Amino acid sequence: MLKIMLVRHGETDWNRVKRVQGGSSDTPLNDIGKEQAKGLAALLAKEKIKAIYSSPLQRAVVTAKEIADLHNVSIEISHSLREIEAGELEGILSSDLGKRFSDFLFDSDKMVKIPSGESLPEVQERGWGLINRLSAEYDECTIVLVSHYFVILSLICKVLDVQLQQINRFRMDTGSLSIITLDGESLWLQVFNDTGYMSDELRKACSSYPRSL
Repeated sequence: MLKIMLVRHGETDWNRVKRVQGGSSDTPLNDIGKEQAKGLAALLAKEKIKAIYSSPLQRAVVTAKEIADLHNVSIEISHSLREIEAGELEGILSSDLGKRFSDFLFDSDKMVKIPSGESLPEVQERGWGLINRLSAEYDECTIVLVSHYFVILSLICKVLDVQLQQINRFRMDTGSLSIITLDGESLWLQVFNDTGYMSDELRKACSSYPRSL
């Protein structure tokens, strides 16, 4: 059985102000995000991690490095794990959009490709392509993937056989841990959006504003 730990990167200032932060925004972790990364590393300290893969964006890489440093494991960069390309909406405040960024990904029951960006099926396809490659390479071990909101949720939808149109029914925090397992053709979601490692002080700081991409 292959155990895949899906880690969402720690918080950035763009998360805090609800600015669209897609695959073309290489924003750094803020102080809260750095604390989340350290907390995640401590949470996973006793895990026997075989490999760590990260999105190329620094908010993911820095989060991954905190985990990797405790396991003497090198970080493999995978562009399949980068956040959805937000195209013309990149960097815009949600308040200026007039609605959530995720609402631009749908037109009734149809999936929409953001101008100069990506659609959710494209994100899911590249993310699941990586899962397939890793499942062929690894077995009976634990690996970590450090990625982003829409990448992780699209993978979870795949595991649960949930249509991507339902993705807005999920909420996932920065600095969170989700776990899926693969055993041949069988798929399970074992953990979703675990932030139990956070202190009350850190949780309060993270929960004092609405979540964003």
